Parts: sequence; C-alpha cells; structure tokens
Amino acid sequence: MKKSIIHAFVLFIGLIAAQAQVKVSPGVRGGLNFSTLTNIEDNNTKTDFYLGGLVNIKFNKYFSLQPELTYSRQGDKGREYFDNGNYRYVNYELNYITVGAVAKFNFNGSGFHILAGPSLDFKIDDNYINSNPEDFDLAIVGGVGYSLPNGLTFEARIKQGLIDIYGYDGIYDDNNNGNYDEVILNQVFQIGISYTFKM
Repeated sequence: MKKSIIHAFVLFIGLIAAQAQVKVSPGVRGGLNFSTLTNIEDNNTKTDFYLGGLVNIKFNKYFSLQPELTYSRQGDKGREYFDNGNYRYVNYELNYITVGAVAKFNFNGSGFHILAGPSLDFKIDDNYINSNPEDFDLAIVGGVGYSLPNGLTFEARIKQGLIDIYGYDGIYDDNNNGNYDEVILNQVFQIGISYTFKM
C-alpha cells in the first residue's frame, strides 16, 4: 500500500512537471496569398491577403502544435470573354474562413522550423456568376519559417486544396475512368508574419 502511494505521488509529480513545460501563447498572423485554380487554361495568379489568429502550444524546444483560425481571400485571375471574341482578366474571388492546425518542428531547437498540417476551409463569399463553387474545401499545408526570440515569426507556406471546387464534376469520363486532370483545386502560396504574445 505504501509503495502504491509513493508510485502514485511520483507519477503525479511527473505529470505536473510535464505540464509545466508546455507553453501556450496566443497570437496573430497575416500576409499575402498568391492563389490560383488548377487545370484551367489561361488563368493567372491572383494576389490577395490572409489574416487571422493562432494559439501556439509549445511542448518542448523541438515541437509545437499551432491551431489557427484565418480569413483567407483566394481564387484566381481568369478570362472573361465578350461576344466579339475579346476578353479581359477578372479577379475571381473565393473567400474562406479556415480552421487548421500545423505541427512545427524546430531544427536543433533553433528558430528555423518546418511545418505541416490540415486545413478545413468554409466558403463565406464568392463572385462567380455562371457557377456555384463548393461551400467548403479540405487542404494540406506545408512550409518553412523562422521565429525570433521576441515572438515574431516569418513563414512561407504552400496550401493545396483536395476537393474539386465544382463538386467533382468531370472527375470520371463516360466510361467511368478516372480523369483527374479535369479536377479544379485551390492552390495557394503564402508569405507572411505572425506574432505570439508572451504569457
């Protein structure tokens, strides 16, 4: 009985010590989006912005988990044709509230890190006239960054959508064969900064 109490006490102290090493820091993030849609001929990259908040949960000097809530303006710059055959480029808007989490791995405990994680994007607005893009997207995020001791972080990310924005139209041909080169996906390159507050 005495040994059981001692073991439970040691375990309790170990859990408290482990919890004490976890640091939770809220923060803000923002930057530029360079977005496009895959498998559309003659479209160009659209430049816009993203802005949001984060909570950095640092487990140790090598690893942290960062849930994020972000407003992200995406889409592409596509052609709008006139009856006479002429065209102009138009910014097609796909604006999302994104809920995501990235795992950050620091090299040798330094400020340099790589990151990866999922993102669930909920469409809140678009300016499409002749079509109705899907209301959500699932994406994978990957990137690199550098964090300064004062809480300022610089990052570059690639965000690849996984869901056809037109609801998988054209993913199969008439013979039910996969036709993935017709799938239209969100694709975004992001550069930005974030700042975490010391608690």
